[in-house]
Amino acid sequence: MAFREVTMLEFKEVLRLWLAGVPKKAIARQLGLARNTVRHYIECARGNGIDVGAPQSVLTEQWICGVLARMRGETSRERGESWVACEARRSFISEKLKDGLRLTKVHRLLQRHGTSVPYATLHRFAVAELEFGLGEPSVPVADCAPGQELQVDTGWMTLLEPDVTGRRRRFRAWIFTSVCTRHRFVYATLRETTEGAIEACEAAWRFFGGVFHVIIPDNTKAIVVTADPLAPIITPAFLEYAQARGFQIDTARVRHPKDKARVERTVPTVREDCYRGEKLHTIPEAQRRGEHWSLNEYGMRRHSTTHRLPLEHFDAVEKACLLPAPSEPYDIPKWCSPRVGPDQFAVVLGALYSQRRDMRRKQLRARADSRTVRFYFKNELIETCPRKAKGERYTNRDHFPKERLACAQRDTAFLRRQAAARGKAIGELADALLNVELPWTRMRRVYALLGLCERYGNERVEEASRQAVDAGMHDVRRLERIIKRAMPAAETRPTARSAVIPLARYLRPSTQYALPFSRPGTSTNQGDKEP
Repeated sequence: MAFREVTMLEFKEVLRLWLAGVPKKAIARQLGLARNTVRHYIECARGNGIDVGAPQSVLTEQWICGVLARMRGETSRERGESWVACEARRSFISEKLKDGLRLTKVHRLLQRHGTSVPYATLHRFAVAELEFGLGEPSVPVADCAPGQELQVDTGWMTLLEPDVTGRRRRFRAWIFTSVCTRHRFVYATLRETTEGAIEACEAAWRFFGGVFHVIIPDNTKAIVVTADPLAPIITPAFLEYAQARGFQIDTARVRHPKDKARVERTVPTVREDCYRGEKLHTIPEAQRRGEHWSLNEYGMRRHSTTHRLPLEHFDAVEKACLLPAPSEPYDIPKWCSPRVGPDQFAVVLGALYSQRRDMRRKQLRARADSRTVRFYFKNELIETCPRKAKGERYTNRDHFPKERLACAQRDTAFLRRQAAARGKAIGELADALLNVELPWTRMRRVYALLGLCERYGNERVEEASRQAVDAGMHDVRRLERIIKRAMPAAETRPTARSAVIPLARYLRPSTQYALPFSRPGTSTNQGDKEP
């Protein structure tokens, strides 16, 4: 027959009826016990100083516990030889277990050293004497105040139904769990990006009706650039979003699931209970399914820890403690680090934006939202541009020389102003040259006209332009010939070469010669003298 543990209530009830004068057979029949069991309990009571007629007040809890302990001690048996062998090798077993060896390896080492014991006995000995298999005591993390913390996790869900091409795509889900009330929100998405994280948070604030003070995410690259237990680096876009909505970010440590224990093991639950078996064709359908499950299924299911309905608990305790919900949608920015090219343009999201000349070949930080693009250099705002679509170009005229910019941008108005500043007739001739259906095709002629002003002066070009305008002549080359014919001959013809013969290149002074030079008609003989 198997051994049956004696309970304290059973033992006390037998003794209480016995002291009240109830016969042993009646006690056994009333309590459903064997007569030998009742007789054994009564003998134990007599052996500890209690007999019939004693008051029932002697049956104290301390006395009963002492008697039961002695009864259990009576049934104990001595350990076997295998246990004694384990005791003899206690230090060896303890040392190997502290070194991190598995118990099966310790068992083989004992056999190798001549100690052969069953593994079951070794396991019982290690558990009872060496606390084998007992980890560190688990201290539950205290819940926060209502509305304080929201833990966030992500994970893969199921597959969508095939599209028109027969392709099935697996989607992910952002899971938000309140630490205080365990209320939960699920948001489906295809990719785990920073933009997706911000969209999921915006949907969570609408679902909860407010913003939590602190969110505790894992170290996903969509939120955390560099994980660190003390000073993690958050992605600029999400950090800016947190500042705009007024919550703080307290990331969990790497490989420390207890930092976000309220949401850590919820991914399999959401996958199986929310999405498994559902026919979902698009992400919006999956998002609606997640919201319905959070409200009507999980939200109305009694939680095993709080013993309350999460939705009812949240509405009653936590909703009033949240920050106000956003009233306007958030304009999600995108950050990048473009490098300014030699042409003074930086590429941001496929569009070109001009920069100052001194910024060429330098690395900038750019923030692009739906309306503007802002450029920073060494944390200083240097340029603000309107947002352009992919493939378009924004040019700030102050970044380039006006003359080159006019040609590149086909700015005929600039050329008209330049010509009018040189003279009235010059301006009229430029207007006549540009007065065609496609004026930018005549820009070279206006540039040639301005070049004549630089070469011959504004006065002469003005006079010739007046004659050309009056005659209806709009040919710049003919205008140049008119200017040349009107100029004096001395200015138009090249100067004649000088008749002065230059000195010889290798001419030397007379002192360098051995014989003195004589003038024509004189004798070189020193003895000959004139009469």
